Amino acid sequence: MVEQTSIPELTFDAQGLIPAIVQDWETGEVLMMAFMNAESLRRTLESGRTWFWSRSRQKLWNKGETSGHFQFVKSVRYDCDLDCLLVMARQHGPACHTNEHTCFHRSIDGALLKPAVFESLSRLYDLINERKRLMPPGSYTTSLFEKGTDTILKKVGEESSELIVAAKGGDREEVVYEAADLLYHVGVLLAKAEVPLTDVYEELLKRWK
Repeated sequence: MVEQTSIPELTFDAQGLIPAIVQDWETGEVLMMAFMNAESLRRTLESGRTWFWSRSRQKLWNKGETSGHFQFVKSVRYDCDLDCLLVMARQHGPACHTNEHTCFHRSIDGALLKPAVFESLSRLYDLINERKRLMPPGSYTTSLFEKGTDTILKKVGEESSELIVAAKGGDREEVVYEAADLLYHVGVLLAKAEVPLTDVYEELLKRWK
């Protein structure tokens, strides 16, 4: 169930519908867009899972009811004109019926799709965990896991020191480079300790003032 106060006077269209954009709570990636009516919005807020109105089937549908790919709602926002919703959700499995993570997996200009900047840490952490699971030979990440916690801790300490030196020297590019190195090694440490990156995100949110 999503915590809710008073629901504002939203603007539904002539068919009683309002567009709802679903965004990944963890990465910020836009997952899909569908329509809600008053009843599907009510069910979404009460159940904590997304419900929509299917214009083709003319019926309510619970996202994931057949695939098991549910969306667990963290918050529902609305825009300044009260005529569009933004649903922040934790996605279980692919969001798209094509089994892609997002429905927006194609580019209209044919350009190669690249992760957005805000996805970089999450994608990096996923890659680190994949290396941990598969342990491919020749991988630097694999070598860190093979050498164990003490080596990983040592590398985090070394990278911290190198970042401090770079900042002290005032070289902006070096600071960026060393900060990236440090974040990578912290990611390895988190994976070794089996701490999800989302736990760190949520801890940061608790400190928000």
